[in-house]
Amino acid sequence: MNFTQLVASWLDLRWRLDPVGATQAGVSEYDARLGQFTQSDIRVAVAAMKSMSLAFEALELDARDENIESTAVLNELRVTIMRFEKEKPHELNPEFHLTHLLSGLFALMIRDDQPIERRARSLAGRLAEVPRFLADAQATLTRPAPIFTRTALSVMHGGNALLRDAIPQFAATLPVQERDLVALALPPARDAFQNFGDFLAGELEARSDGDFAIGPDNFDFRLHFEHALKETSTQMLRYGEALVAEVEADLEKRAEAIAPGTPWRALADRLREVTPRVEGLVEYYAGEMERAKDFVEERGLASIPDGPLEVIATPAFMKPLIPFAAYDPPGAFASDRRGWFYVTVPSPAQLKDHCIHEIACTALHEGYPGHHLQFLVAQSQDSPVRRVVSSPVTVEGWALYCEELLSELGFLARPEEQFFQRLHLLWRAVRIVLDIRLHTAGMSSSAAVQYMVDRLGIGRESAEAEVARYCGAPAYQLCYAVGRRELVSLRDDYRKRAGPKFSLRAFHDEVLSYGGLPVSLIRWGMGL
Repeated sequence: MNFTQLVASWLDLRWRLDPVGATQAGVSEYDARLGQFTQSDIRVAVAAMKSMSLAFEALELDARDENIESTAVLNELRVTIMRFEKEKPHELNPEFHLTHLLSGLFALMIRDDQPIERRARSLAGRLAEVPRFLADAQATLTRPAPIFTRTALSVMHGGNALLRDAIPQFAATLPVQERDLVALALPPARDAFQNFGDFLAGELEARSDGDFAIGPDNFDFRLHFEHALKETSTQMLRYGEALVAEVEADLEKRAEAIAPGTPWRALADRLREVTPRVEGLVEYYAGEMERAKDFVEERGLASIPDGPLEVIATPAFMKPLIPFAAYDPPGAFASDRRGWFYVTVPSPAQLKDHCIHEIACTALHEGYPGHHLQFLVAQSQDSPVRRVVSSPVTVEGWALYCEELLSELGFLARPEEQFFQRLHLLWRAVRIVLDIRLHTAGMSSSAAVQYMVDRLGIGRESAEAEVARYCGAPAYQLCYAVGRRELVSLRDDYRKRAGPKFSLRAFHDEVLSYGGLPVSLIRWGMGL
C-alpha cells in the first residue's frame, strides 16, 4: 500500500470512529450515525489506530512533503491513542459525550452543502441513535472530576433548548415526509436526554470525585506530539509568566497615554461602554469584516481564494447555543466554500460585550486574514492531510499573529483599538499560565478563577466559564500565544534567508499552504 492509499484508509478509520467529525468536514456518508464510545468500543478503536500507526511507520518515503504529512498523521494517531488510554474522556468527562451528540445534531441543521431533504433524513437517523448513545455513555462514565459534571449539567441547558425548540423550528421548514421522520424520532431522543440529565444530577454527581488534571507527562506528550513543540511544560510556564508581566507593563503605558491617571483595568471597563447601536450591530460586524478583507488585498498580505464570508444575525434556533458570536468554517471536503459568522444580537443591557473598539480585532481574527482565510486555503489543498490535520498552535496562533500584524500595519489605527489588541494578548498569555498550572502543578479551579479576575479584571462568572473550559481541554489554551511566537520566529528566519527579496505575501501564502499542520512541520517544509 502506498502513501496515498494509506491516507485514504486512515481517513476512513477516522470517520468511522468520529462520524460527527465527518459531517463537520463535509463527508456525508456517516451523517446518520453517532460514535460508539463504550470501553469495549474504545479498545477496538485503539487497536485499529495502533495497527494504522504501524502501517505509517513502515512506509519508506523519499519525498519531503510525504514525510511531513506522514509525521502529522502519526502524531495525531499517537495523541488520540494516548487520550483514550490515559486521559479517558469517554469514562471521565460526560461533556465528551454531550458535545459529540449536540454537535452532530447541530451540524446537520446548519450545513447546507447537502440537500435539505438528505440532511433531514440524516438528522432523523441521528435522533434515533440518541437513546442507544446516551445509554452507552451512562454505562461507561465512572468517576469524573466535579467540574466536568458541573460543566456537563450546564451544557444540558443548551441541549434541552436544541431538542425542545431548535429542532422543531428547523423541522417546520422541511418537506412533509422528512418533517414526519424527524417528528417520529424526536420524542424518544428527548426522553433519553432527560434521563441522562437526571443521571448527571443524581448518581454521577454523587460519585464525581476525580481529578481534571492530566499530569505533566501527558501534558508534555501533547506538547511534543500534538503541537510538535520541543519545550516542556516547565519551560513553557516560564515563557507564559514572562509574557504576562511584559504585556501588563505595556498596558499600563498605553492606558496612561489614553487617559492619564486611569488604571488600565478601569480604562477597559470604561471603553467597553462604547458600542454600536443594537439595530446596526450585524451590519457593523459585516462592515469591519469587509474592511479587513480590503486591507489584506490592498496591502498584498496574502492571496485570497474564492469563498464568501456571510455575516448574519444568529437564527432563532441557534441562539441557545451561540450566546455571543461564532464563526463556522467551510468543511474540509465540502463543496460549499462559504463560511458563516453569526452575531447574536443582545439586549441593550448586554451590548458592552460588543465594544466598538474590539470589533475590528474580532473581524480580522475570525475573517481576514485570520480563520476564514486560513480555512479557505486549507480547503483548496490537494492533500487531504493538509485539509484535516491541524494543531491549534497553528490555527489559533495564526489568528493571534494576524491581530498583532494588522495592528502594526495600521488596520487597528485608534489607540483604543491597539489597547484592546494588547489586552487580548494578555488574555492569551494568562491562558498559558493557567493551562499549565491547572494540569501539571496542582492549581485548583478556584485559584485559577481568582487569577483571571485579578489579572484581567473580568467578572467572576466569566472567569469560571473560562476555567471550566481550560480544565477540559488540556494543552489547548496555551496555543494562541505560543503559536503567535512560533510564527513570528518563523517569519524572522524566512526574512533572513530571503534578504531584500522578502515578501510578507510570499511568506503568508507558503505558511497557509500547509493548512493547520504544526508550525515546526511547516518550518521543516520551508527548509528552515
